[in-house]
Amino acid sequence: MSHKHKHLSHEEWEAVIGLEIHVELNTKSKLFSVAPNHFGDDPNTNITEVCTGQPGALPVLNKEAVRKAVQFGCAIEGKVAQFSKFDRKSYFYPDSPRNFQITQYDQPIIIGGRIIAEVNDVEKTFAVNRVHLEDDAGMLKHYSTYAGVDYNRAGSPLIEIVSEPCIHTPEEAVAYAMAVKAILEYLDVSDCNMEEGSLRIDTNVSVRRNGEKQLRNKIEIKNMNSFHFMELALKSEIHRQIEEYTYQTHLPVEEVISPSTYRWDPEKQETVLMRRKESADDYRYFPEPDLVPIILTEAYIEEIRQNLPELPLQRKNRYVNELLLSEHHAYTLTSDKAMADYFEEALQSCSNAKNLANWILVEFVARAKDQGQSLSALGIVPSHVGLLVNMIEKETITGKIAKSVADEMAARPGIDPAKIVAANPDYQPLNDLTEIEGYVTQVIADNSQSVADYKAGRDKAFAFLVGQVMKLCKGKASPQVVNELIKKQIGTG
Repeated sequence: MSHKHKHLSHEEWEAVIGLEIHVELNTKSKLFSVAPNHFGDDPNTNITEVCTGQPGALPVLNKEAVRKAVQFGCAIEGKVAQFSKFDRKSYFYPDSPRNFQITQYDQPIIIGGRIIAEVNDVEKTFAVNRVHLEDDAGMLKHYSTYAGVDYNRAGSPLIEIVSEPCIHTPEEAVAYAMAVKAILEYLDVSDCNMEEGSLRIDTNVSVRRNGEKQLRNKIEIKNMNSFHFMELALKSEIHRQIEEYTYQTHLPVEEVISPSTYRWDPEKQETVLMRRKESADDYRYFPEPDLVPIILTEAYIEEIRQNLPELPLQRKNRYVNELLLSEHHAYTLTSDKAMADYFEEALQSCSNAKNLANWILVEFVARAKDQGQSLSALGIVPSHVGLLVNMIEKETITGKIAKSVADEMAARPGIDPAKIVAANPDYQPLNDLTEIEGYVTQVIADNSQSVADYKAGRDKAFAFLVGQVMKLCKGKASPQVVNELIKKQIGTG
């Protein structure tokens, strides 16, 4: 239902969002079988009798999956349960060969925890409710006249990370999910490839009037596989719910929005109803009879805790405290592990961390984006970026020339910036003072009004004069030298 003609005020409403993030662990084999846990192989080749639910086939737990779940639990400072168990969740769907999923219901492996994320340059802390282990279903493939099912993914190990309903805007949801992804990448527990379905997000969202304490009925949006789509879906769904409540004031609130499952349709740019939820989701949970509980010792948990790698937040603080980067640059770099690793490698050959961060995040990321690539995929050698920044530091080239050199580095990755500069006469810096003085004299003669304006105290006029000189010398002179020569000739130096 659409009432686009009437203006809706969102200010009186608050959204309440909770995320369920499903993460495929990068173990060699599946959660309960020896079948390879590998994406992209021919359908139904990575399977055993356990994956396809053959009668009498028994699951055996993968220790490595438990270890990775505990690593994540320690990283988010959750409580790692020394006793946790598996449960059966019954549902009937062609991609689930056993007609039940093995998951953890009331005694999960991780309880609580927190995620710290940056939202519009402000750090916020979000509470995690639980993290549990479970196995994945197969994949249905739809063709024009029939459907097939590929069981290669059936039984792959997942952790499901369930947040508290403590998120209030789509921007916060994206920041939280990106922070979770960064921690997973730093721990190397998942490749987090969203295109391949290694990280999938279900969002639960409801709205309520500001100041209301009760939660209203929520809508679940299933299987978001990009942060961008998740943000669009949440914005659209929040707007839709506010619209429904605004125009159906005659109904009790629980009848306006009934609990349902939606999916995001990128073509229509709206959420589409999949199914209404039953009054109670009867999955008939009961303890999995074929698996013993997971019993962990304090020593095992402590050993994992002590051996965690540096995590995004720790790396961010190190960049701020030791390298003196801005909070924003430090956060942007460290929230993408590949980018932070790239920066650290470039730093080996560079003397100025601040300038390096700026060149990577502003100049080189933009050039990679123009080619539809990530910086690491573009193939520019990190040390070359460090060398370029050094050349600017030593005034071997000016910042303006450096931008042209960066263009060539992006067009022909792998070529040393020093070679690019040496091969192009236009990139040689102009150190001949007589030549620069000639340009300065010409600009002063041609722009007497700007000279007068500058003498009258207008700084913009001076910047204009500098710009004109730089134009004449194709940006090859040092801006400092140009500044001094102009002041000297005008008589204010």
